[in-house]
Amino acid sequence: MEDIVKKVSEFLSPIVEKVGYELVDVTYKKEYGNMTLTVYVWKKGGISLDDCECVHNAITGPLDELNPTGEVAYHLNVSSPGLDRPIVSKRDYERNLGEEIELIFKAPVQGKKKIDGRLVDILDTDEIVLEIKNSVKFTVKKDTISVARPLIRF
Repeated sequence: MEDIVKKVSEFLSPIVEKVGYELVDVTYKKEYGNMTLTVYVWKKGGISLDDCECVHNAITGPLDELNPTGEVAYHLNVSSPGLDRPIVSKRDYERNLGEEIELIFKAPVQGKKKIDGRLVDILDTDEIVLEIKNSVKFTVKKDTISVARPLIRF
């Protein structure tokens, strides 16, 4: 299944970019008794149903030609990564630069188990910098983070 995901990701990335979106992730798994190929896309400002339809229309034909699953039937979904999708990759951090994020640490860092603030820098030393209350900068190594995700305020 990993081969299918990799093959589809590499194949679809330029197609998705050509129609104005970024390919964030691809999954291929059994859901509700059927195999499902889900393509997650992103654009600044969020993803609407119309955006999903646009990407779906752009990738359906090329995917049929690629035939990534051999003759195994699958359902194709196009989706946004979701508001609370974890920040994992370097590109995820870059995408969230300037945004408020929440960090949960593996063990307390500077006496804190959890912190939120605006992501203001991504350092080459595998550290990130948050701006927390009163413009205080908080620098933390990525490997101390258990979960990083966008901060959602209701």
